[in-house]
Amino acid sequence: MIKPGRLSGCDPRYHQIAALLLLLLYGLFRLRFDVRPVQAVLTLATVLLTQYLCSRAWKLPAFDPKSSLISGLSLCLLLRTNSLLVATATALVTIASKFILRWNGKHIFNPTNFGLVFMMLCARGGVWVSPGQWGDFAFFAFLVICLGGLVVNRASRADVTLAFLAAWLALTFGRSLWLGEPLAIPLHRLRNGALLVFAFFMISDPKTTPNSRAGRLIFAGLVAFGAAFVQFKLFRTNGLLWSLAVFSLAVPLLDRLLPGQRYQWRKPAIAPTAEIETATMKGNVYEPIAA
Repeated sequence: MIKPGRLSGCDPRYHQIAALLLLLLYGLFRLRFDVRPVQAVLTLATVLLTQYLCSRAWKLPAFDPKSSLISGLSLCLLLRTNSLLVATATALVTIASKFILRWNGKHIFNPTNFGLVFMMLCARGGVWVSPGQWGDFAFFAFLVICLGGLVVNRASRADVTLAFLAAWLALTFGRSLWLGEPLAIPLHRLRNGALLVFAFFMISDPKTTPNSRAGRLIFAGLVAFGAAFVQFKLFRTNGLLWSLAVFSLAVPLLDRLLPGQRYQWRKPAIAPTAEIETATMKGNVYEPIAA
């Protein structure tokens, strides 16, 4: 039975949207990100329109733009292309994947991760990912905002973010120590804005991570080791994105082996106990199609 006290609280996506929007605006007008404002506007318009159309097509009770805005803002920060048509297609694929690629009522892939990986495979060099070298001020300010979001919202998926960061730090510093590299090299690798977006907004997506804490810790470790293999053994870029895409396919197995309570973004502040018990018995306590 779910306790009524757990049904309240501010939706953490508001904080995520504010953090990403502030960074995007600062990047566009101060850091001169190599993304055109028209591309950013077109990307955000496309994710919202796609979310609306899919919500109607799948007959959802309401249009909820929050998750699609997070995906769109993340694309604005990471996606780079010279074609507005490709940018639009990436935004469309990103949101459509939430509705089409599902298993047992959950997204299989993080939408932003899937959109980027899919288009990198299909666009034949027409899509690449920004390394996120934003400068010290923007990097550390964004890091503080992200960490503050974990504390203020007491995000129930903070464990996967912290576990991934711990594993990634250990692998990055461990490799440098093994090779005798100066510490400046791993520190430089970690001062990467794309790493922050990945850790706080992609791998931590509660709709695509395992339901149990043990499953999430295993998942975080697998993604970190997979990314290290791609980056340090195969010497390929975007190891984090490729690794997350591959190991997302293991989430249904982890959910089966290590079952846990499924996450939902927001629940009503007050709900009759009988209704909650009935929904729990039917396995329907979560929205049928996640936003």
